[in-house]
Amino acid sequence: MGTMRDTDEALLLSGDLEDFGRFYDRYVRSVLAFFQRRVRDPEAAADLTAETFAAAMISRDGFQGHAPSAAAWLFAIAQHKLADFWRRGSAEVRMRNRLGMEPVEVGAEDAEMIRWLGDDVAAQIIEDLPAEQREAIRAHVLEDQDYADIARAQRLSEVTVRKRVSRGLRVLRDRAGGAR
Repeated sequence: MGTMRDTDEALLLSGDLEDFGRFYDRYVRSVLAFFQRRVRDPEAAADLTAETFAAAMISRDGFQGHAPSAAAWLFAIAQHKLADFWRRGSAEVRMRNRLGMEPVEVGAEDAEMIRWLGDDVAAQIIEDLPAEQREAIRAHVLEDQDYADIARAQRLSEVTVRKRVSRGLRVLRDRAGGAR
C-alpha cells in the first residue's frame, strides 16, 4: 500500500526531480495516448507529450494541492498544448527551437507502438462503463462518429446517444478527479 508521499500531489509538490520522474512514469502513456487519439500522428503526439511534461515540470511550483487532482492539472496542461498545436502549427518545431534540440525521428516500430497505445489506453479507460455508454463513447469519442450517424446505426434517438455519451464521460471525469 502506498504512502502519502506516493500520491501524485505529493510527487509534484516535493520539488524533487526523482519524484517528478515517478509522476512522469505514471502518466506518460496516458498523455501520449491522449495526443495520439487527437492528432493521429505519432511524432506530433510524442512532441506534444514532451512539451506537456516540460511545462508541468517548469510550473509544478504553481500546482495547488487542493486542485481537483494532479492528473486533472496535467491533462489541463495537455489540453492547452493541444490547443496551441492546432492554433499555431507544429509543436515539434516550436519545442526544438525553444530547447535548441535536433529533431528525434520516431522510428516505424515506435510510431506503431504509439498508435497502438492511443487505442489500447482508451479501450482500457472505458472498459468498466455500462455497455451502452461504452459503445456510445467508443463511437463518438474514439471513432469520431456524429451523434446522428450513431443514432441511425443503433436505431436510437440522437438524444439517447448524447445522454449515453454525456453520462459515460461524467463517470470518467469523476474517476479522474472531477476535472472538466
